[in-house]
Amino acid sequence: MTATEKSIELARAAARAASDKLAQNVTAIDVSDRLAITDIFFIASAASERQVNAIVDGIEDELHKFDLRPVRREGRSGGRWVLLDYADIVFHVQHEEDRVFYAIERLYGDCPVIDLQLPESDPSASSASGSSDAQAADQPDEN
Repeated sequence: MTATEKSIELARAAARAASDKLAQNVTAIDVSDRLAITDIFFIASAASERQVNAIVDGIEDELHKFDLRPVRREGRSGGRWVLLDYADIVFHVQHEEDRVFYAIERLYGDCPVIDLQLPESDPSASSASGSSDAQAADQPDEN
């Protein structure tokens, strides 16, 4: 099973909204084969609690245009990690320190990454191969 086209469309709309609010490392993971409760984990990060909340507001405003509201919202008051549950997509907007610490992407590393179709020049655009390339560049050359 793979994420539905509707879920992917919503994730792309949310990615544009998050990017407009200067979200960093915007990623969407198709977890539909591993989890029966949702199709996509959407992850974005920010450098401050205020920016985390701004990104969350942007995502909610964008999905409201599709007449959608979260089934559940957690963490808004702290602003370190806000979870928005839209059933088919679960949004995780995290302070960059919390994102590194909890490493959701590592837990679901065997799941496919969804192309969010953000412009390559967009600093929030990330890909699975981009992070691997950066890690490989840090490794010494064995030749």
